[in-house]
Amino acid sequence: MPREYQYPFELRHLVYFREVARQLHYRKAAETLAVAQPALSRSVAQLEQALGVDLLNRTRRKVELTPAGRAFLERIEPLLRGLAAVPADIQALAGGQAGQVRVAFSGLAMATVLPGILREFNRRYPGIRVELNESPTSTQLELLKNGEIACGFFHPDATAPAGLSTKVLLHEKNGVLLPAGHRLAAAKKLRLRDLADTPFVMFPRAHNPGFYDRVLAAFAQAGVTPRIADEVWPRANAIGLVRAGLGATFMAPSEAQQLPAEVVFRPVAGPTPESRLVLGWRKDVAPDPALGAFLAVAGATTA
Repeated sequence: MPREYQYPFELRHLVYFREVARQLHYRKAAETLAVAQPALSRSVAQLEQALGVDLLNRTRRKVELTPAGRAFLERIEPLLRGLAAVPADIQALAGGQAGQVRVAFSGLAMATVLPGILREFNRRYPGIRVELNESPTSTQLELLKNGEIACGFFHPDATAPAGLSTKVLLHEKNGVLLPAGHRLAAAKKLRLRDLADTPFVMFPRAHNPGFYDRVLAAFAQAGVTPRIADEVWPRANAIGLVRAGLGATFMAPSEAQQLPAEVVFRPVAGPTPESRLVLGWRKDVAPDPALGAFLAVAGATTA
């Protein structure tokens, strides 16, 4: 056996010493442990010999901890408590009641389906920690490929690595988000050609090339060349620029449920891009119970 795993004492030595230290009485400790008192005394003596220090002062009337004994007790208490908790912890992990799930998401996910999924998941599985990471689609696909996240909420149009399973969560035709003071803010429905002179706030194409190209295709079908004033990330920054009156941006109706007073959402008739959102995870790796629980909740809450 490698030297790093060779210890001069056994677990029972620690358990026996702790009980004597708790009760400061050999007979009572022996009764609690259901061992013979001579065997208990020998075990404590063997532990002291292995450590090379006296842990207890013994007289006919009482037993006291030495300073070394108090320090040793402080060190072994968390170890023994941790060992005692291992079976229940492992059972909780195996049963999907504990653990951790690393989840990446896009701004569209957080603005639509993800809060409800997280709320229901936390209600059902309070012992599982969800670690969240906002990332564009391109980054999420790389993280999934490398096994750095368990699942991701992303746009499905980018070239995905082989071996992914996906569930469609959202597929909606976009409208536009305009500053409240825009000349067309009062219109009930717009066409892209109406917005030919309006600057648009987009995001870098590399983050979600599929949606970016659908935007350009929709403008082309409408016979309009878009005025792209800025490209920003994350998504919330684009909404902030619209609030500042610096342009318009596209938005799915599900995103537009709660908007600040400085902006208005308007549907678009005719050609307009679609927002698509999927939940994806690696199918070539068996999901651990925590991920399985998360996928089940996501499926139940988005069906």
